[in-house]
Formats: sequence, structure tokens, C-alpha cells
Amino acid sequence: MILLNPIVISVIVLSVLCLLKLPVMAALLIAALTAGLSSGMGFAGTMEVFVGGMGGNANTALSYILLGALAFTINKTGAADIMAKKISQVVKGNKFTLAIIIVLVSMASGTIVPIHIAFIPILVPPLLGMMNKMKMDRRMLAICFGFGLKAPYITIPIAYGAIFHGLIKDSVNQAGLNITGDVIWKHTWMAGVAMLVGLILGLLYFSRNREYEDVQNLDSDNSDEPVVVERKHWLTLVAGLIALVIQLKSGSLPLGALAALTFMVVTRVIKWNEIQEILDGGIGLMGFIAFVMLIAAGYANVINESGAVEELVDVAFDALGGAKIAGSFTMIVLGLLITMGIGTSFGTVPVVAAIFVPLGLKLGFSPGAIVFMIAVAAALGDAGSPASDTTLGPTAGLNADGQHDHIWDTCVPQFICYDIPLMIVGIFWPLFI
Repeated sequence: MILLNPIVISVIVLSVLCLLKLPVMAALLIAALTAGLSSGMGFAGTMEVFVGGMGGNANTALSYILLGALAFTINKTGAADIMAKKISQVVKGNKFTLAIIIVLVSMASGTIVPIHIAFIPILVPPLLGMMNKMKMDRRMLAICFGFGLKAPYITIPIAYGAIFHGLIKDSVNQAGLNITGDVIWKHTWMAGVAMLVGLILGLLYFSRNREYEDVQNLDSDNSDEPVVVERKHWLTLVAGLIALVIQLKSGSLPLGALAALTFMVVTRVIKWNEIQEILDGGIGLMGFIAFVMLIAAGYANVINESGAVEELVDVAFDALGGAKIAGSFTMIVLGLLITMGIGTSFGTVPVVAAIFVPLGLKLGFSPGAIVFMIAVAAALGDAGSPASDTTLGPTAGLNADGQHDHIWDTCVPQFICYDIPLMIVGIFWPLFI
């Protein structure tokens, strides 16, 4: 029975615990133990596999620490304050103007200046005072961050998108289906359309007024003060571009961030005696998220070693009877179960590809359809999952004054606005490819 599968049991446990507001790290650990124990691995065996798998996201965790240091430096130079003031001057009390700006900035953070979510805890808190005066529901911005952080890498093979598409290509080829990189972006555009629809509907729904308490240190009445752009601000922008170029050339996010920080030290934007402060600041900004990513990798390893994935494939194939519509539905639901628990689209691509390629070929899906379903299934873990950087990052900024709940104000709105449309196109669009 599929409900007794260790993956299904552990994801249900994870979701319930998170909805009950247990901290994400504790919920992930309990879910991992649940998966291991229900598959017969025992306490000691589960913990050994769990700890051994934490290194699977070590590169991602290091990236976030170094990118956090880069973001901390941007804040230290005052560049973030300048941007916040510029945004306040442009917004002029219009919620939708602010929403569009946040979408664009979020998209830039994954392409032009590749600091990903590291900018959110720095840029957003100075804007909260202005948002409170507008009575702006912060769930609007949670939706904006979800679109801006996800849609570009799903649809465009640039910066983070190049890494994501390359990971899909390598994983699919390893699973026995040889494709070229252009197959991916030629089909994933429909996922971007689905997310755009979710964004529009979400902004309209959450545009109603919502009251928040005023917090003095988050006031932004200084938006009318003159903005002075200095040499260090231009050098900070150059550092971001260096991070992007090095990342694209090497395929390494940590190397790109390290190159940007080195440039800022050489140009004395960062002084020698400030390096420790910068690193401490990076850990302070992104350390929690980095550690959640490590724990999520351990959880993924427990799932892989439990044998539950193969069991799910066998049960699904036997139940489908060759029907494509039933196949796409089952594959997307399986992808949702797996990725919601792990919480990262990048980390789940190899797991999902190992399931979808053999199952998809047996059911007669085209290579483009299989690739599309892999991309959609992997992306489901980035929106709505409590362990995702796409939900943790926005909460880190929007909850600066303790008035934004991670689960109900970030995860649930993102799940409704993005995971539901992605599941719909993930089920039906492959039938026409």
C-alpha cells in the first residue's frame, strides 16, 4: 500500500510538524528518522546514513555562507540602503509598483548579480516601515520573491539556470536518456507561464489591506534624503558581475563568491582587518539556511538508502497500466512528495530523474516530456517547502520584526500560487509534447 511507503510517511510527518510550527531543522531530523525506521534501518543506521549524506549539499551550504558574506559587504558599504531609498522614492505608496520592483530585483539576483536570496535580509527590513504605512500584506512580497527566484532558472539557462539545466541534462543522461541542453529550455517555458499566472492571481488576492504594528527601527521616512553614489558602490557592483562571470566560467558558486570578495579586498572596499567581521556577518545572515540545506541533504540520503524510491516506482508502474494521463499524474505527485521533503530543486533532480526516465520511457513519453516533468517536479520543492531557500529567504527579510510567519505567510501562499499551477501543467502539458 502506497500510504505505508517510507517516503510518503516521512513527508506527511514533516508537513504536519511544520504546520504545527516545529522548527524546520527539528522537523527534518524527525522526518529522516521516520523514513529510516519505517524502512527497517534502525536508529543507529539511520543516523549514520543521515550524517553521511549531509555532505551532498556542502557546495550549496558553502555558497550561501560566501554569498552571505558578499551580501553583508554590500550592506556594509551602504549600497543596500541606497537601493532601499531609491525603491521608496519610486514606489510612492503603490503596492503593485513595489511588487514589480521586488520581482525584478529577485530575477536579477539569480542572473545579473548572483547573490540569490542573500540580498533579502538586507534589502527588505528597511522597507517594512513603508509597507506598514501602505497596509501592504507581506504575502504579496512572499509571492514576488517566489516568482523572481524560481522562474528564471527554470526557463532560462543563464547563471543559476545554467547550473539547473546542466544538472537536469547530466542526470537524465546518466539515467539512460541522451539529450542535448537545448531540449530543456525549449520545453520548460510552459512552467514559467504557469508561474506567471500564479503570480498575477496571487498579487490580486493579497492586495487587500493588512495591519501590522509599527516598529520604530524599521521606519523608512528617510527616503527623501539625497542619495550619493560613491566609488565603493560602483566597485560593489563590479564585484557582483565578477561573481557572475566566474560562476558561469567555472560552474562553481563558491568560487564566484570568493572571487568577488577577493576583488573587494584588493580594491579596499573591504579592509584587511574587516575580513573576520565580513565572514561572521555572512554566517549570521545565511548560516541557518546553509545548515538547513545540509540537513535536507542528509534526509535525501536516508530516502535514497531506504529503498523506498524503487518501491514507489514499482507500485506506480503496476497501477498505471500504460495510461499516459495516469502516468503524468502519478509522476508529478511522486515528485511533489520527494521534493517537498528535501526542499531544494537542485538537490532533488538526480533522485527524480532516476525515477522518471525509466518510468517515462515505459509509458511512451517523449524525451521533451520527460525533461519537462523532471524540471517541474524538482521545482515543486522550491515553492511551499519549509526547508527551501525560496521560502526561508523571504521569511528572513519579511519577519525582521517578528510579524511574518514562515509556514502560513510564506510557504502556504507560495504553494497555492505556484505548486498548484505547476502541478496542473506538469500533468497535462507532457501529453502534447
